[in-house]
Amino acid sequence: MKPVLILGGSGQAGAGTARLLRQWHPDLPLTIAGRDLARAQRVADELGTATALSVDLHNLELATEHSAVVALLRDDRFNGLRYAQDNAIPYFSISSGPMEIAPEVAAVAHRPNASAVMLASHFFAGTVALATLQAAKSFGQLDSIHIRAIQDEQDIGGPAALADLERWATASSAGLVRRDGVFTWLADEPPVEIQRADGTTIPAQTVAGLDIPGLAFATGAPNVQVDFAVSKEPGQPLTEVRITLEGTDPAGTPLRTTHSLINQSGQRPLTALGIALGVERLLGLQGTPAHPGIHTPESLIDPTYAMERLAEVGATFAELECATTI
Repeated sequence: MKPVLILGGSGQAGAGTARLLRQWHPDLPLTIAGRDLARAQRVADELGTATALSVDLHNLELATEHSAVVALLRDDRFNGLRYAQDNAIPYFSISSGPMEIAPEVAAVAHRPNASAVMLASHFFAGTVALATLQAAKSFGQLDSIHIRAIQDEQDIGGPAALADLERWATASSAGLVRRDGVFTWLADEPPVEIQRADGTTIPAQTVAGLDIPGLAFATGAPNVQVDFAVSKEPGQPLTEVRITLEGTDPAGTPLRTTHSLINQSGQRPLTALGIALGVERLLGLQGTPAHPGIHTPESLIDPTYAMERLAEVGATFAELECATTI
C-alpha cells in the first residue's frame, strides 16, 4: 500500500494517531508531514516504516503518491482535499466546524465520485459520538441525548487545535441544539453547569459541533444537546464526559440511562483514537473501504469495535444509571 499522508503529523493529535496506526497495522507506511521537517523526522524515526516531509499547504506539491490524506490542521485552500480528489483517495478532516463545512461539502458535490471524505470535527474526532451510539443500543426509541464534557485547561490541544477553536468562536459563539426536531442556534441562553464525577459542579456552555446533527440523524432523537466546560483545577489532565439518554426500550417502557467516558490522561489519546479509527475505516483496514461521498465517524465506524479500542488507550466507558421509569 502507498503511504498515508498525515498533514500535521508531528503535532499532538498527529503523532498520537500515527502511533496507533503503527500499533494496529505495523506494515502500513506513513508520511509524517509538517512545517518543521526536523520535528516530523523525529516522529517518523520513532515509528519506523515512516518518512518525513516538509509541506507548504499554500502550494502543496507532492513528489510521491499516497493512499489517503489526513488533514489535522487547517488547510485554508483545501489543497489536500484537491489532491485526494485528483488521485481518487480518501480524505479525512478534523478542522471544519459546523459553520465551516460548506467548502468541503461543495467540493464533494461537484466531484461526488472522486473520494471518500470524512468530516470529523466532533468531540475527540468522533469518539464521544461513537460512545453515544453504543449506549443507545438499549433503546427502541430515543427521545433525548444530552452530552456533558469537561476538559482540563492545559489539555485543550496544540497550536492547531487552539487556532481552530479561536476561528470557530469568531464565526459564531452560539450553541447548536436540536429541540423538538428543530435545529436551533442559541445566542442568549442562560449559563449551564456540569456535575463532575466527585459531585461538584463546574460552569459550562452549550456548544456547536458536528456531534449534534450527526447523532440526531443517526438515532432519530428529536432533542440533542452538548455542554462543554473547561476545568482549571491543577493536577493531571482529566477528561470527563457524561452521556444521558432518554426514550423507551424495545418493549416501549420509558428508559433513562447515563454513561460516563473518562480518561485520566486527558483528551489527546481519545482524539488520536477517533482519527485512527476514521483512517482505518476509510482505507478498509477495518471493514470495507468507504465509497466516495461525505461521511462522518458515526456513519461509518462500528461503535462496539470503537469501544474495544477505547479500552486500549486507557479510557473507561461505563453505565452509571439505568432507570426503566422516568
